[in-house]
Amino acid sequence: MDGRLLALAREEKEEIRRRSIAIDRQRHRLAYERAPELRRIDTRLAALVGEMASVVLGGGRSAEDVRQESTDLLAKRAELLVENGWTMDWLDGAWDCPKCRDTGYVEGRMCDCLRKLYEQQRAKDLSVLLNLGDERFETFDLTYYDDAVDPAVGHSPRQQMRTVFEFCRDYAENFSSRSVNLLFQGSTGLGKTFLSACIAREVSRKGFSVVYETVVAALSAFDAQKFHPSAEADGKVRQLMSCELLILDDLGTEMVTEFSKSALYTLVNGRLLAGKKTIISTNLTDERLERQYTPQLCSRLQGEYQNLPFVGTDIRMLRKERGL
Repeated sequence: MDGRLLALAREEKEEIRRRSIAIDRQRHRLAYERAPELRRIDTRLAALVGEMASVVLGGGRSAEDVRQESTDLLAKRAELLVENGWTMDWLDGAWDCPKCRDTGYVEGRMCDCLRKLYEQQRAKDLSVLLNLGDERFETFDLTYYDDAVDPAVGHSPRQQMRTVFEFCRDYAENFSSRSVNLLFQGSTGLGKTFLSACIAREVSRKGFSVVYETVVAALSAFDAQKFHPSAEADGKVRQLMSCELLILDDLGTEMVTEFSKSALYTLVNGRLLAGKKTIISTNLTDERLERQYTPQLCSRLQGEYQNLPFVGTDIRMLRKERGL
């Protein structure tokens, strides 16, 4: 799990618990004002807990006597609550989740309610990164790719992109620590960002920690960590290095400097050494990559990443021509 998102989920759960406790106190105050006998009953029930402990240690009344008095008091308590228009359990806690009493944990294990809050935080975080677009496998449209066979390669762009699409869908559905790293390569407007976003949504939905960033934004985090140190910058770099799937969009659009090349290599190589999975998309050809980046980085991309070539005509232009 992503520690940052889990912390946010816990904070939200703690706020829910505070509200529940406040509501419970208000209920007790109202109940005791309207029916003072309820306060006396609750005070006596609390005392009986101590008496039962004495019974266990071999002193005081018999256990049967204590249990009988408790039963009688609980019955009277329920009767008073109903008489005043409340339910019998109205003073038993105003918990949003009675199973964990809004602590988020049951017997040391994460409760379903906290897990749900975590999933909501993860979905919210990813939605912001993906700009709330409609990037889903179900909406990927292969008709934008030409179906005419290219004699030079023996198949059509649509056939090639169907293979890419099916690979990406299977990759997302079966993602694990054994998955391969991917390099999406091809001209602008061919669906690289769309399919990487589809993978991000599906892998995140399965519970893996996913970070989706442009290369420019990722390198900015390294820049901030080095030149403007802060806990926030350290946290961002740590997130980039440790998430289970990192998707880096638009390699080649950043300003290339000695520092950016070094930071990019640190990110790519560090994740490889840690066994973390990465998807990188770029408009650059192999030749451009080799001219622009260090041999060490290119060696990692060529040797440790599975290349998926994207082909066809710029979909943005096609949509404009079709008036979409």
